[in-house]
Amino acid sequence: MGCDFTKLAVPGIRGLNPYLPGKPVEELAREQGLDASSIVKLASNENPLGAAQSSREAIAAMMDELARYPDSSLYNLRDSLCRKLAVDPDQITFGNGSNDVLVLLAQCYLKEGCSAVFSEYAFAVYPIAVQATGAESIVVPAKNWGHDLEAMAEAVRSDTRIVFLANPNNPTGTRFSETELRVFLGNVSEEVIVVLDEAYFEYVLESEYPDGIALLKEYPNLVVIRTFSKAYGLAGGRIGYSASSGEIASIVNRLRQPFNVNNLVGAAAVAVLNDEEYLNRSRQVNQDGMAQIEAGLKSMNIDYIPSSGNFITFDAGMEGVECYQRLLKQGVIVRPLTNYGMPGHLRVSIGLEEENRRFLEALAAVKPF
Repeated sequence: MGCDFTKLAVPGIRGLNPYLPGKPVEELAREQGLDASSIVKLASNENPLGAAQSSREAIAAMMDELARYPDSSLYNLRDSLCRKLAVDPDQITFGNGSNDVLVLLAQCYLKEGCSAVFSEYAFAVYPIAVQATGAESIVVPAKNWGHDLEAMAEAVRSDTRIVFLANPNNPTGTRFSETELRVFLGNVSEEVIVVLDEAYFEYVLESEYPDGIALLKEYPNLVVIRTFSKAYGLAGGRIGYSASSGEIASIVNRLRQPFNVNNLVGAAAVAVLNDEEYLNRSRQVNQDGMAQIEAGLKSMNIDYIPSSGNFITFDAGMEGVECYQRLLKQGVIVRPLTNYGMPGHLRVSIGLEEENRRFLEALAAVKPF
């Protein structure tokens, strides 16, 4: 009888359910016999504009360096970020996507006998990162689909090492204000690391929304996570980063793999970080598309959660998976939220005008009224 390699695995890993990404276009085309070019994918909160021309040109210029290892320090990108964010170089940690930095933080500061706090309906990587370390997850019930910061502060225990906050939150799109964040930070011990996930920071238009980077000098236990996957259009390149105190960054950078960001996407990130025209277009397309989808949902009397991100979560009016499957047959991919504990809801990313129209038409065709 062979060895049971499952039993040999670390307990926290053994009990994990893998993260479920959005369905790829090619997979749906095979399953339904559809032309891939006719499929609309609005499942993964990607930038519908595609990569910026500045990013494409930067990648093309780096092709001759493809056989060489990247600059592990990402000096050029680090320098650009530090000037843009007004932070020191030793405060930055780069990751293979922002979720990589989330996992690194968990590995550095969590272990069996410790706990981490996060909200119900929060990003699925938080519980995965925590459980893998053997630490305990403390899940605080949401308030109006968003973070109940007062309850989260009260949930912190003596063994709590990390609190994960998402602002805006994925998949609900909810947000909290700077005043609320400051009250929370004032109620939490400085020995608890507060991870502020701002993956959708660039899309937020509302006033009173906090800029986590600007708060770093006041709160040494704060870690701010951002990404190039959304507004900057580099989801396929996989690059994110954190800004924190130099002390925290020093610890996390000891575990970070030396070449976790490749030289092509590093160059692309430098280019798009300085491409204000592309960022402004991304914001405008998102703003227009958000209004378009909100109007369409309202016209069909479909309840949705007002969102500050580049997506909207709505009530499917039936089991979300059933509605999701019906939309797939129409060639439209959205995101079911059963694994988030929201089985009656679906999340749709904001696309281009025609993509949004296709989604709304498909939804009208499949939803019982």
